[in-house]
Amino acid sequence: MPLDEARVAEYKARLAERERIIRESWVRTVEAQLVREKLDRCYETEGVNHMESCKDLRERYIDMLRDNRVKGYKNIDV
Repeated sequence: MPLDEARVAEYKARLAERERIIRESWVRTVEAQLVREKLDRCYETEGVNHMESCKDLRERYIDMLRDNRVKGYKNIDV
């Protein structure tokens, strides 16, 4: 019986870790959405000068798009 209990505990730990990773992935995605909203506001307020004024937000958003993608559990367990 202890072997089955150990296996169940390992399975529960794996599921908890999977949920934590997916939750963090979603948080990073929402952060990218917030930066996108700030970038949209910057474009609207700056008008013609948006290329210079919003450069830092634009670069940050591009980096976040590259790095902060939601990956499903299949990527985690492979």
